[in-house]
Amino acid sequence: MSSSFETVGTAAPATVAGSTKALRSLYFTRFGFAVVWAVLTMAVAKSMNPAAAVLLVIYPLFDVAAAVVDFRTSGSTRQKSPLYVNMALSLLAAVGLAIAAASGIPAVLRVWGAWAITAGLVQLILAIQRYRLGGQWPMILSGGISVLAGGSFVLMASKPDPSLTSVAGYAILGGIFFLISAIRLHRLAGKAN
Repeated sequence: MSSSFETVGTAAPATVAGSTKALRSLYFTRFGFAVVWAVLTMAVAKSMNPAAAVLLVIYPLFDVAAAVVDFRTSGSTRQKSPLYVNMALSLLAAVGLAIAAASGIPAVLRVWGAWAITAGLVQLILAIQRYRLGGQWPMILSGGISVLAGGSFVLMASKPDPSLTSVAGYAILGGIFFLISAIRLHRLAGKAN
């Protein structure tokens, strides 16, 4: 973890600024996607159907795409190994959700819960490593909440009449954390100029 801090501390200011701008744009995009995805999911996910299954698989695939963008724009200012882990977890989640959708909502909630726990841990680690870039407290909180939410999804799967609307709420909350972090990064960039 300290090597990430040293890398950020010794990188050229222009490199850090460009990396921060790219991260800010990515966070704004992730917020927008989360809101649109959640609204669509709430509209179609009253039961397990093909549209709900497609949306469930799209979410982790978008997470993979976001991690790829993050990886390509991070330059030498950010440690990349957690991004590899995130990509692998999200790909596994997409496959797992595609398979679980055939078994019903409880299976989907279990897979989503396992993904939320593991991805939340990765997000928490990554945000701690990026702390010096600024605007990372929302990401730290989001990672911790994701771990707790993942546990609740697993528990919900065992209850009678489980629902997919909780995953839409999870996406909106995650999107809000991305928005807050993007705004904080924007303000920090304004102060630096």
